[in-house]
Amino acid sequence: MTPIISYGSSVMANTSNTKQTAPYGSWPSVISAELLTSQNLRLAEPRLDGDTLYWLESRPQEQGRSALVRQVNGQKTDLLPPPYSIRSKAHEYGGASYCVDQGEVYVILQDDQRVYQLQESGDLKPLTPEGDFRYADLRIDRQHQRLICVREDHTLKKQGQAEEETNALVAVPLDASQAVSVLVEGDDFYSNPQISPNHQQLSWLCWNHPSMPWDNTQCYIADLDQHGKLSNKTLIAGDPAAANQESVFQPQWSPDGDLYLVSDRNNWWNLYRYRNGELETVIEKDAEFATPQWVFGMSTFGFLNSQQVLATYTQQGRWYLGLIDLQNSTLTQVSKNYSDISTINCAANQALFIGGAPDQPAQIVHYQQGELSAVAESAQLDFGREEISLPQPISFASGPDGQAQAHAFYYPPTNTLCQGPADEQPPLIVLGHGGPTGATETSFNLKIQYWTNRGFAVLDVNYRGSTGYGREYREQLKNQWGIADVEDVCAGAEYLVKQGLANPEQLAIKGSSAGGYTVLAALAFGNTFKAGTSLYGIGDLETLARDTHKFEARYLDSLVGPYPQDQATYQSRSPINHIDQLNCPAIFFQGLDDKVVPPNQAEAMVAALDNKGIPVAYVPFAGEGHGFRQGPNIQRALEAEYYFYSQVFGFEGDSAIEPVEIKNI
Repeated sequence: MTPIISYGSSVMANTSNTKQTAPYGSWPSVISAELLTSQNLRLAEPRLDGDTLYWLESRPQEQGRSALVRQVNGQKTDLLPPPYSIRSKAHEYGGASYCVDQGEVYVILQDDQRVYQLQESGDLKPLTPEGDFRYADLRIDRQHQRLICVREDHTLKKQGQAEEETNALVAVPLDASQAVSVLVEGDDFYSNPQISPNHQQLSWLCWNHPSMPWDNTQCYIADLDQHGKLSNKTLIAGDPAAANQESVFQPQWSPDGDLYLVSDRNNWWNLYRYRNGELETVIEKDAEFATPQWVFGMSTFGFLNSQQVLATYTQQGRWYLGLIDLQNSTLTQVSKNYSDISTINCAANQALFIGGAPDQPAQIVHYQQGELSAVAESAQLDFGREEISLPQPISFASGPDGQAQAHAFYYPPTNTLCQGPADEQPPLIVLGHGGPTGATETSFNLKIQYWTNRGFAVLDVNYRGSTGYGREYREQLKNQWGIADVEDVCAGAEYLVKQGLANPEQLAIKGSSAGGYTVLAALAFGNTFKAGTSLYGIGDLETLARDTHKFEARYLDSLVGPYPQDQATYQSRSPINHIDQLNCPAIFFQGLDDKVVPPNQAEAMVAALDNKGIPVAYVPFAGEGHGFRQGPNIQRALEAEYYFYSQVFGFEGDSAIEPVEIKNI
C-alpha cells in the first residue's frame, strides 16, 4: 500500500505542479467537518420591504437557531437576540415563518409557535393565544388590519377527540383585540393565501388526502367584502373531478390585478395567467418553473413591475434565472452565475433570491436593473476553488430491461496535493436525495466536497420520481418506491464501475429520510453496495404509514399503495423484514426527537443487524428532530461516517477523529 502523506495538524498548499500518489480515501484535506458549522449558515426566506432587506440565518454554532436579519443601508442587524428562533413547525417542515410590511415585522417563534408583532422597542407582542396551534404563510391584510395565515390546530387530536389535526385559513387581528377567526376550512391542507392589489379578492391553494401538493391541488379565489368576509368562492385551477390531476404552485397577483400561477397540466410546471374566467399560457417550455412544495412560502417568480416577471426554471437538473416580458410572453436568460436559484421575492423593480453555484456557496442575491450583487453568504471558503470537485451531469440506462433512464451528477476525487494510484479506482458514495419527491441540484455542497477532497468519488442521483424532468418522470415512482429508485442508484454505481471510475469493492450508499429508505432497500434487495449510511431513514414502511404526521400521512398511497389494503406490499418492501438478505455493514444516525421518522425505526434495524452479526453502528442525537441543526452533531455525524468507512473499507483515516463503536467488526 502506498504510504499516506502526513502534514501534521494542517494541510499545506501544493507549491509544485506534481501531485503525490496516496491511497484513495486517505488524502489530507483542507475541508474539515468543523467548516460545516463554524463558517456555514443556512439562508432562507429573503424579503424586501422598500429598500430594507430581511432574511433568516439558521446557525449551527447557535444550536440551529434561526435568526431574523435586517439590512438597512448595508448595515446588518439581528432583530432578536439568542435564544429566540424564528421557525414554523406547521406540516413539521414549516416555512413562511415571518412577514414584513411598511416596517412592521410579524414572526412565529419556534418555542411556542405563537404569532408575535416585533415592536420597535424589540419587545414581542403576542397576537395569537397559547394552545396547541401552529401557524405559517403569514400575509398582512392592511385593509382589514389583520394577518391572514394558515393555522394547524392540534387541540382535538391532543385531547383524543380526532385522529389528526385540522387546518384552516384564519384571520389574526393586528391589535389582538379580537379572537382569531376562521376564513376558510373543510379541506385537509391550505397554503398560499394572497390578497389582490385592490383588497377585494383572496386566493389560496388547498388539497386533500391522499394527494400531496405536487399531485393534485386546487386554486380558489373569493371576494372580500368591506368587513373581510368571503363570498363567491370560485375554483380556477386543479379540478378534483377532472380525469387528469393537476399540481398548482404559487398563485400570485400581478400589480395589475391578474392572478398568475404555475401548473403542470401539460406535463411541465409552466406559468399561466387567469383572465376573463380562463387560464392562458404565459410561458410554455420543456422546463419546470416550480419545485415540490415541501415547505410554505416557496417562490419561483415575482413581479418586478406590471410588465416584467423575474423567474427561475430548471432543465436537466440546472436552474436558470430569466426575465419574462408579459406583453410579448418572452423569456430572456438573465445570468449564468447561478445554477441553483430559489425563493424569489420582488418589489418595486428589485428582487432578492437565494443563489448558489457548483463552486459558490449559497448567497442572498440582490437584483436591480439587471445587476446582481451578493448581500449575504452561507459560507466563506478559506481554500482555493481548485480544491472543489465540479459536478458532471450523466444519464444512464436502468430498470430490469435497461429501457428506463435515470439522471445524476458525478463528482470526481479532487485534491491539489494528491492523486490516486494509477492501478486503483476510488471508493464511491452514491447519494439518494430525500422526499422522495424532490431533486438534487448542482450548487456547492460542503458535505460532498468533504468526501471528494479526501479521494472519494460521489454520485448524486436524480432517480425516477425526481422533479425537474416533467410530471411523467416524476410519476415513474408511483407504486414503485423501493423498486425504481433502488434500480437507479444501483445502476448508477454499476455504470461508474464499468467506466473505470469507481472501485467495485468500495461502493457505499448514503441517504437521509426517504433517501435513507432507498439506502436500506438497496442493501436489503440488491448486492451492489458494500456499505450503507442511513440518516433518520425508514426501515419499516408499515410503521411510517401508521406513525407519521398528517402532511405525509397518505403520501405512501401513491408511492406504495393504500394502507392497510396493500399491507402485503408494505411488508415485502420493508427492509426490516428482509434482514436475512442484508449482508454488508451499515451506520445509522438518528434524532431522538424526530416526529417524521421515529427513532424506533433505526433502533429496530440496528438490533436486527447486530443479531445477525453484521458490522453496525448507531449514533443517536438527543434534542434533534428530522434533520440535524446543532453544530456539534452535524460535525460528529460526518466524522463518524468517515471513521466508519475507514474501518469497513480498510484504509487509514484521520487519527484525530473520535472513534465510533462498531459492533461485530
